[in-house]
Amino acid sequence: MRWKTGRRSENVEDRRSNGGFGGFPGGGSGHRRRPVRMGRRSVGGGIGTIVLVLAALYFGIDPRVLLDGSGVAPSQPSTGQVSSYADAPASSGGAQDELADFVSVVLADTEDTWRILFGELGKRYREPKLVLFSGAVRSACGFAQAAMGPFYCPADHKVYIDLSFYDELRSKFGAPGDFAQAYVIAHEVGHHVQNLLGISDKVQKARRGLDDAEGNTLSVRLELQADCLSGVWANHADRTRQILEVGDVEEALRAAAAIGDDRLQKQARGYVTPDSFTHGSSTQRVRWFRRGMAQGELAACDTFSVKRL
Repeated sequence: MRWKTGRRSENVEDRRSNGGFGGFPGGGSGHRRRPVRMGRRSVGGGIGTIVLVLAALYFGIDPRVLLDGSGVAPSQPSTGQVSSYADAPASSGGAQDELADFVSVVLADTEDTWRILFGELGKRYREPKLVLFSGAVRSACGFAQAAMGPFYCPADHKVYIDLSFYDELRSKFGAPGDFAQAYVIAHEVGHHVQNLLGISDKVQKARRGLDDAEGNTLSVRLELQADCLSGVWANHADRTRQILEVGDVEEALRAAAAIGDDRLQKQARGYVTPDSFTHGSSTQRVRWFRRGMAQGELAACDTFSVKRL
């Protein structure tokens, strides 16, 4: 990925030196929590709940919000083991500094892309902040640990990432490469786009009163749309700034496939339960990223009206 000559964003907030506990608007948590199943309601507990949380942790929804159904949540990664990411070795200082620079460039590129696309809709794009943290962080959506992975908090319009996550993306999920890393950021920014367009609120309201399977289906559609929106960004960025190099698209597709619900559940417990999916299968995630990248338009990402995901 050609990124080193790109613009750096002014919206990066580095909390690595203070352990992620910088201030945030409003002081307390952004949502009340009560236990619920993978995207919405309460599920009893025990192994079933643990597995569902693990499958939810990757790229989509803060497990605490997923477990209480209180709203559209930040995206979280899952490794199949709650402690595995926290125990992963951190990158060296020099590598982390370069990653921080890289993330700033990717964020700036999403800003340029969505500013133009929102302008075409007659809307103003409100840029999100991106918070770098180490170990744990406090957000307007509550307290989060690195094991939860990158996430977006709609309450403060911020994306949160511990850069050591990229070690996990490479070693645990077999998805190395700078464009795979860019896909992570673009997916989270996709949730910000959904928030600004009011899609997240509509999904949150629609979840109320639904059973577990129906609520999970809405969560899948929301996540696949974020994958598609990351593809829209890639299309637009490459057409306007020629960022892609040979093999970049394959890196993103490999990352999308690696974190499908079916693959995560298979790794975690040896079998798959489609009704508990909250992010979509590997095939679905790849398909919607491809669709967004091929068409490069918001209209291509209407995951809520199609019958076949």
